[in-house]
Amino acid sequence: MMNGLLRALYCGTAVGAVLVAAPGSALAQAPGGVLPPVTVDAPHQARPRAAASRQAAGGAGPRQRARDVRRAAPRPAAAAVVPVVPTTPAPTPAFLPGSSGRPAGSPLLQGPTTTTTTRAELDQLQIQSIQDLGRSVEAGISFNRNNNSINIRGLDGPRVLTTIDGIRQSFITDTRVGSSATNAFDFDSLSSLDLVRGPGGASLVGPGTLGGALAVRTLDPRNLIQGNNTYGGMAKTGYDSMDRAWFGSAAGAARLGQTYFMLQGNVRDGEETENHGRVATIGSTRTKPNPASFTQYGILGKIHHYVDEVHRFGITGEVFRRGDRIQTRTSTVSAAGNYRPGFHSSGEDVARDRISLTYDYKDAGGWLDEASANLYWQRVKRNSLVNAYRFTSVRGPFGRDNEYEENAFGFIGHVAKSMTTGMFSHRLLAGTELRTTSLTQYSTGVDSCSFAFSPACNNLHTNQADMPKVEGQMVGLYVQDEIGVFDNRLRVTPGVRFDWYEERPQNTPSYTNGGSHPVGLPPSSSDSAWSPRVRVEYDVVRDTPWLGTVTAFAQWSKGFRAPTANELYSRFGAVGTYLRTGNADLRPEKSDGIDVGVRFGDARFGGSMTYFHTNYKNFIETIQTAPPGGLYPQGGISSYRNIARAEIHGFEANAHYFFLENWRVRGSFSYVRGINKDDDTFINSIPPMQGIIGLAYDTGVWGTEVSTKIAAKRDDVASLTGGTAGFVAPGYTIWNVTAWWQPTQLPNVQFYAGVYNVFDRKYFDAVTVPVGTLSQPRDYYSEPGRTAKVTMKYQF
Repeated sequence: MMNGLLRALYCGTAVGAVLVAAPGSALAQAPGGVLPPVTVDAPHQARPRAAASRQAAGGAGPRQRARDVRRAAPRPAAAAVVPVVPTTPAPTPAFLPGSSGRPAGSPLLQGPTTTTTTRAELDQLQIQSIQDLGRSVEAGISFNRNNNSINIRGLDGPRVLTTIDGIRQSFITDTRVGSSATNAFDFDSLSSLDLVRGPGGASLVGPGTLGGALAVRTLDPRNLIQGNNTYGGMAKTGYDSMDRAWFGSAAGAARLGQTYFMLQGNVRDGEETENHGRVATIGSTRTKPNPASFTQYGILGKIHHYVDEVHRFGITGEVFRRGDRIQTRTSTVSAAGNYRPGFHSSGEDVARDRISLTYDYKDAGGWLDEASANLYWQRVKRNSLVNAYRFTSVRGPFGRDNEYEENAFGFIGHVAKSMTTGMFSHRLLAGTELRTTSLTQYSTGVDSCSFAFSPACNNLHTNQADMPKVEGQMVGLYVQDEIGVFDNRLRVTPGVRFDWYEERPQNTPSYTNGGSHPVGLPPSSSDSAWSPRVRVEYDVVRDTPWLGTVTAFAQWSKGFRAPTANELYSRFGAVGTYLRTGNADLRPEKSDGIDVGVRFGDARFGGSMTYFHTNYKNFIETIQTAPPGGLYPQGGISSYRNIARAEIHGFEANAHYFFLENWRVRGSFSYVRGINKDDDTFINSIPPMQGIIGLAYDTGVWGTEVSTKIAAKRDDVASLTGGTAGFVAPGYTIWNVTAWWQPTQLPNVQFYAGVYNVFDRKYFDAVTVPVGTLSQPRDYYSEPGRTAKVTMKYQF
C-alpha cells in the first residue's frame, strides 16, 4: 500500500505544486528577494492576520575506477573565492542570534527555540565552522569531531538533522570509521543558518530532530546584486592559524531582464588542527596531533527567472569536495611493531553533488499566499582510506579504500494561506516530503594474503561489501494552523506530521561473496509515526519602552528517529578475530517533550529564556553481546540495541543590549543534564554548563569585541572505567578578541581579524573527547591554544 502511495504522491508533484516545496526553500532565504518567506512563527505584533504583503529580508564505482588507495589528496587547479554580501556596503553590528526583531529564517523552522545567524554576523565574527559558532556565539552548541556532527542539547549524530537548502543530509557511517559527511558544505557559501533546539521541529521538518536541527541556506543571486545594479560580486581571502589554512572564496551574479545568474566557488587548504599537546614522540606517549593535510573546495551555480514578481523558477547545481590525509604517529605505530613510523597513513574523501529544480510563488491576494517546490537529486560519497606497510604479520603492502555512496531523489514542498473565521485568524501551512535513496558500500584494497583462510588474514577483508545494498523510501505529510484571537494577542498553533519509512536490503555479488555476511538477507525495516506539536503563545505586554513585547510560550511536541542503514545491516569481522554487526530488529527512537519560556524585546534590547524537559525511549546504543572468547577471541561480538528510557532536561537563555551610542553587550547560557533511565547513569554526550558573554564597540567604520566562554567541569559521565567511561573534562574560561575595519578610502573593502583563546588556556571540549579507555595521554585530546585569524573581503 505504501509503495502505491509513494508513486501516487510523486505523480502528484507534476500538477503544479499543490503540496509543494521544502523546508528552507531557496527563495525563502533571499534577502531583498521579491518573493518573501512564509513567516509562520515570526515575532507577532498587534495587527490583523488578513493577507498582507510581506517583504523578504534578506563517479563511477570503486571497482570501475580502480582507484589508487595511495593517491594524494585532490588539489583544485585554481583557488576560487566566495563571500556574502550584506545589503549595505558597511558591515552591520552583530546582533545576538535569536533575538527579537531579527530577520526571519527558514519558515518551517521558526519558533521560540530557533535562532538565526545572518551572513553579516558570520563575516564579522569570522565564523567558518560549527566549532567557531559554539566558541563565539551559541552556548551549548558543539561539534563532535569523532563523528563529524553537531551536538545540540547533548545529542548528536543521527539525532540532529542537517539540511542544505531544505534537503536532508543522511548520517552515513560504517563499522570501521564512525564519522559522517553531514558537514559537507563551506560556510562562505551560506547566506544564513538556523539552529533549532529540541525536537519541536519534527512536526514540520520530519524525523531525525530529537536533539534539534541545523538548517543552512546557500547564497542567491540577489544576495550579491545591490539596488538597481545589473551585476554584483564579492571576493574574500584569509588565513587561520588553528589549522594553518589559507582560504578564499569568490562569487559573481548578473541580471538579464528578469533572469538572474550566479556562480560561486570556495577553497580551503590547511593542515592538522592544533591542540595543547607538547610531546612529539612516536607511539603511545605522543600528545601532539598527527601530521595532516587537507584540501576542500566547492562550486555553486544558480539561475533564477521571475515572472510578474509572483513566480520564480530556479535551477541549482552544487559540487563539494574534501580530502584529508593523516600521517600516523600515535599508538598504532611503533619502532618494532607491525606498523612502523612513516609506513602508515590514513585519510578520508568526501564528495557531495546535487541538482535542484525549484519553483516559488508569492501572491498575498491569490488563492494561496505562498507556495514552494524543490525537486532534487543528491549524491554523497565518503571514502575511508588506509595506506600502510606491514612488517611482521602478513608482511607487505596494505591498503584499503572503504566507500559508502548514497544517491537520493526527493521532492519537498509546502503551501501557505492566511484567512479569518469570525474572531479567529488563521495561518495554514501544509506540505510534503518524498524521498527515495540507494546506499551501497564496497571495500577495495591490496595486501599480501596469498590464500583466503590464513589465520592472519581473517580480518583483512577487501574487495567485498560488508553490508547489502539498501533501498530506502520515505513519505512525510504535515499540516499546521496558527490560530490567533484577541487581536492576535493569544496564538495557539496545533500541527502534526505523519512519516512512513522503509529500508530494504538487496543482495549484490560483492555482498554474497564477502567473508562476513550471514546466511541469507536480513529482513526489511519499516515503520510509521505521528509527530504532533501544540504551541501556545501570549503577549503579556506590548510595545513597552524597555522590554518591548513580552511573550510567554509553552510547547509540547513528539518526534522520532529511524535507525540508520549501518545500525540495521552493517557486519564486519571474522572467526578468530571479532565481529561488529547491525540489528535489523531495531525500533525507531522516540521523544516526548515540553519547552516553556519567555521572549522579550527588539533589536535594541531583547532576549529569551527557555526550560525544556524531554523523555526518550528506544534509544539506540552500542553494546557487547558476547565477550572475547570462542570464535571471536580478539574483541567478542558487538551490536546495537534499544534502551527503554532516557531523559534530558535543562535551561537556555540569551540576551543582547545596545547601550550608549556605539556599545552593545550580548550573552548566551546553556545547562543540560541527561540520564539513562535504564540504569540511572549519565549520558556521555551531554556538554557541561556553559555561557558566552561579549562586549562590543562599533563606530560604523571600525569595531571590536571582547568575548569570553565559560564552561563548568563535566564529571557527570556514564562511568569512570571500562568501555562506557566518560572523559571528566575540567572547567575552563577562554577569551577571544575580534575586530573589523572598513577604510573610508576603500568603501567596498572590509578587514576582519581575531585572536582566540588569548591567554593560551589548555582546555577540553567534553563533547568531542572519546568514550572508553584512552589510547593516548589526556593532552592529546585538548583543544587549540592561542590562534589568530585574518580575513579581507571585497564586494562590488
